[in-house]
Amino acid sequence: MSERPLIDIEDGTEFDEALVISCFPSEGFVSSIVAHFLVDKLGLELVGGIRHSGLPPVCLVQDGSPLPPIRLYSGVPICNVDKCDKVVLIASEIQISPELKLPITSEVLDWMANSGAGMSIMIDSYAHGEGQKHSIFDEDKSPDTVVGIGSTEKSREMLEEIGATLLKQGVVGGMTGVMLGESRRRKMDSLAIIAESGGEFSGGGIPDARAAARIIECLDGLLPAVKLDPDPLLEEAQRIEGQIREMMALHLNSESDVVSAPSTMYG
Repeated sequence: MSERPLIDIEDGTEFDEALVISCFPSEGFVSSIVAHFLVDKLGLELVGGIRHSGLPPVCLVQDGSPLPPIRLYSGVPICNVDKCDKVVLIASEIQISPELKLPITSEVLDWMANSGAGMSIMIDSYAHGEGQKHSIFDEDKSPDTVVGIGSTEKSREMLEEIGATLLKQGVVGGMTGVMLGESRRRKMDSLAIIAESGGEFSGGGIPDARAAARIIECLDGLLPAVKLDPDPLLEEAQRIEGQIREMMALHLNSESDVVSAPSTMYG
């Protein structure tokens, strides 16, 4: 597939020293809940999207307006990260085909380098394995419920500062795995924050608001503007969960499985 993905950005939009947060499909739609939360709470505005003929032929609709399947939002919230004059959020609810993962990753990282963006954060989740006790209904906050991976020593230190336990060993697939690997190869500061999701429930596509709330609490160390008390935080995540459930339930003339939950394995 020789055609390169195209990142369309509104004219006049600057991204120098921006913090880039990527929210591609995840177990329990955790990344989607986090993305919608950040757009709302940080006041981010749609500034562009990513196009390629290999992406599913769909558009998302919100408030009567069509949106690209992979969207870019931007804003200027308070931030505790070096090189964070602006936040850019890349959000998508659709599955990216295996042959497009590397081209889209390469295009995003090229765009970040050319635009002078700073650090990259990937939001993701994993289904707990057989024999683990956590569920989407419990309140367990043990260290293994949120893990982190960093492409550089600097990013790993930052993960420890915000309370994400470093993943000792395992396999990370999907866009997060490709973006981490390419970031390491290019020596770019990137980190992934990955929450444990109730796989036995969310594997079938049920959103997991509690896992999303755990990630949002971690992000509070980087973005103070997202801070909420624990109970209202979960209520907000559950409200967004309902919005996503409604949005994904209605498919008009769309092909099946374009928003199915990912089959990604984490160790």
